[in-house]
Amino acid sequence: MAAFTEIPILDISQSHDPATKPEFLAALRHALIEVGFLYITNYGVPAELTDKVIRQSRALFELPTQEKLKIEMKHSPHFLGYSRLANEITKERIDWREQIDLATELPVPAKDEPRYRWLQGPNLWPSEEALPGFRTTFTEYIERMSKVSMEFTGLVAECLGLETRAFDKYFDKDQQHKLKIVKYPDMGELGPNATGQGVGPHKDSMLTSYLLQASDHEGLQVQNSQGEWINCRPIPGTLVVAIGQGLEALTRGVCVSTTHQVISPPAGSGPRFSVPFFQGVSYDARFAEMDLPAHVLALKNRLRGTRDDVEMTFKHSMFDHIGEATLLNRVKSHRDVAEIWYPDLLAEVDRRKELLRRPVEPVHR
Repeated sequence: MAAFTEIPILDISQSHDPATKPEFLAALRHALIEVGFLYITNYGVPAELTDKVIRQSRALFELPTQEKLKIEMKHSPHFLGYSRLANEITKERIDWREQIDLATELPVPAKDEPRYRWLQGPNLWPSEEALPGFRTTFTEYIERMSKVSMEFTGLVAECLGLETRAFDKYFDKDQQHKLKIVKYPDMGELGPNATGQGVGPHKDSMLTSYLLQASDHEGLQVQNSQGEWINCRPIPGTLVVAIGQGLEALTRGVCVSTTHQVISPPAGSGPRFSVPFFQGVSYDARFAEMDLPAHVLALKNRLRGTRDDVEMTFKHSMFDHIGEATLLNRVKSHRDVAEIWYPDLLAEVDRRKELLRRPVEPVHR
């Protein structure tokens, strides 16, 4: 089967009409199995709210540095808050982006809860005086996107021939979902030391993610099975949906999580802005696979993964819970936070890294 060369576009409203739903589910099944990426339109978030999100996103990065540092992520054991330019690492290389991480607002976990539950907690918000309306706008957007993601997950189940609520057991009653607001400066602003890696090759975790491309810049690229990078250009009125490693793991590889990256904008083009929303999943969920019927497993495209530059994070042999894998990933990406709140886990990450670097001793027989 040929490698994909473009990202499919699906109209969610077709799933609401019995006459067009079968065609929609067939197209969704193709996107899940062959591509791992798609655009969606008519997904149910008012254009007025989307416009507010874009305006407030740009305004965030125009705040004075001292205001942004008041909510810096290193103040949060939950990995929520503002990250300075070039403060995150992917594949051991600097990501040239500035961002803030937000989430569904939850209280601080009890001290006797599993450590990975400390990924959940309250946000660090800009003050109302510094950025009027920001908290209200993004609280509403997270709530609406939470509903979009749950509806979409039900459609994923249906298109695979499962019950609509087949994935519900993997969500908490008060499930926390996450969101980033990201600014990618152009190469002219970054200067000669920048590599052009806005964010390096990676796969999203959890089940699904939904990207609002908040400026006209290209830069998002998706890798097909031949190792080719396919541009995922901004299309007004759409979200870009990426299938996460959690969904790939739970479906035993029927749904594919696809490697993608962001290239820094060219000099003189101005910054690229994006707002990805990440559907949460229970950190207590185990890596036991779903009990999938034979007809679902038969859908798997066994040629799809012939070329892939990123290994799966969710390895059943290494972790019992999704939360454990997710926490270790955050420690790797945000060393400044880990140095304060998780120094022992950071030491473990460094130890594993050193083991991988050591040459393999030859075996003499």
